[in-house]
Order: sequence, then structure tokens, then C-alpha cells
Amino acid sequence: MKRFIDTIRNIWTIEELRNRILLTILMVSIYRLGSYVVLPGVNIDVLKASASSQSGGIVGLINMFSGGAFLRASIFGLGIMPYITASIIIQLLGMAVPYFQKLQREGESGRKKINQYTRLLTIAVTAVQAPGYIASIKSGAPNAFLESSTLWWIQSIFILVAGTMFVMWLGERITDKGLGNGISLIIMIGIISRLPFAFLSELKSRMSGNGGLIIFLIEIVFLLLVIISCILLVQGTRKIPVQFAKKNCRKQAIRRCTSVHPAKGKCRGRNANYFCTSYYVYSGCNCRFF
Repeated sequence: MKRFIDTIRNIWTIEELRNRILLTILMVSIYRLGSYVVLPGVNIDVLKASASSQSGGIVGLINMFSGGAFLRASIFGLGIMPYITASIIIQLLGMAVPYFQKLQREGESGRKKINQYTRLLTIAVTAVQAPGYIASIKSGAPNAFLESSTLWWIQSIFILVAGTMFVMWLGERITDKGLGNGISLIIMIGIISRLPFAFLSELKSRMSGNGGLIIFLIEIVFLLLVIISCILLVQGTRKIPVQFAKKNCRKQAIRRCTSVHPAKGKCRGRNANYFCTSYYVYSGCNCRFF
């Protein structure tokens, strides 16, 4: 414990690292505050009353990824998922379209062009998802919307697009000037923001006669084991022995050398999970719109 406290103290003595941590906290705080800002013309009290009936199933999963902003009709309701969808589409184009393959081989300049195309595609994806998102929320709580004029629809779509682009900008700032992995960090913050409420709800449920405190503690232990298993799976490597010949040019001697190649146990990342979630957001919202 003392070593841990000393490590935390040493972190704050390094000015650059301290600034990165403070910037990351600031960006995350802005994201969480923005998730509570609802769209204009929406009665949040009526919306909260009907949100409990929609919190299950795939809607609850999407709401978890957005940190509760999805069912709150927030300006960040679509979250970062349109950007994830756009980035995966660009990656797929990089395997099929020669122009994008050429950009991937151009180094830093090609990466900047790909990022620009990703941002433009994010705007298009959000503009397509926004009407379906509004229609989905409106079908669940029709009395919560005080307006439904064409002008209101246009301004709401514009606000959702701007909100998604702002969240994307926050993630990029965390990546460049913060602790890194800004997009993943925003998704993680959205998920764990619901964790205290989930713990309290589960504790009340168990203490009311559904198993008691022992079952609740067993669930906590099981949750910790799952987290540890995921960390070991992601960080784990397998050392594969590699043998090759090495020639000494002066003495013309060839000898066998042995090295080790560290292979990741899980090297495909989280793009498949993000893509599936984005697909559910797109299909679920737009099916209700049409």
C-alpha cells in the first residue's frame, strides 16, 4: 500500500504527466455534463417516467454504452458510435478500394487524409441515424416532446450531429494531449458511470429477500474474476521460438540462432464489438423511423 501511495505521489511531481491527467479529467467531465443536457423541446420529467419501461433489451445495451444519454434524449445521445461505424467502414474500404490502400501506404500524410475522410463520414452516418433516434425516443414517450414541427426536426438533427462531432473531438484531444486511447476511454466512462447505480439496485434487490448479502458478495467476487480474466487475456502473450541462420562474414561461418517472437493471445481488438453495437443503433433507430 505504501508503494502504491508513493507511486501516486511521484506521478504528480512530473509536470507533463500531471497536465495530461488534468486534461483528461477535464475532457471526461465535459462529456459527462453534456450527457445530461437534453434536446430543446423535450420534457425530461415525462421522459424519465417512461425510460424505465425501455431500459431492457438492446435499448438498455445501447443506453449503457452512451452512459445513459441515449434514453435521456441528450445532445450526446448517439455518443461516439457513429464515429466507430465510420472508422470501421474506412478500414474495410482500405482492404477493397485501391485509393484507400494507397493512402495507407503513404505514412503520416495518408493517415491525415484517412482521418479527414473518417470525420466526414461520421457526419453522414450521424445525419442518417439522428432522425431514427429521435423517432425511437418519441415513440416510447410521445408526451415528452413539446414540439414536432419541421424546423424542430432540422435543429434537433443538427444538434445531434454537432454533439457527436464534439464527443469525437474530445476523444481526439484525450488521445493527443491526454492519457491516450480517447475513444476507448469515453466508451469506458459511459459504461462505468452506470456502475454505482447498478450496484445499489442489485444490493437492494438482494437485501429484499432475493438471496441476501452472501449472494451479492459472490456476484462481486465473480465480477472481479471476470475483470482479471479479461486483463490476462488481453495482456497475455505466448513466446514462440524462432530459429534462423546467422552468417559471420569474416570467418564465413554459419551458426544457428534462436529468438522468441511474442504473439498476443487476443490481437483483433474491439472493433467487432463496436461495429455490432453501432449496427444495432442504426438498425433499431431507423426501423422505428421508417
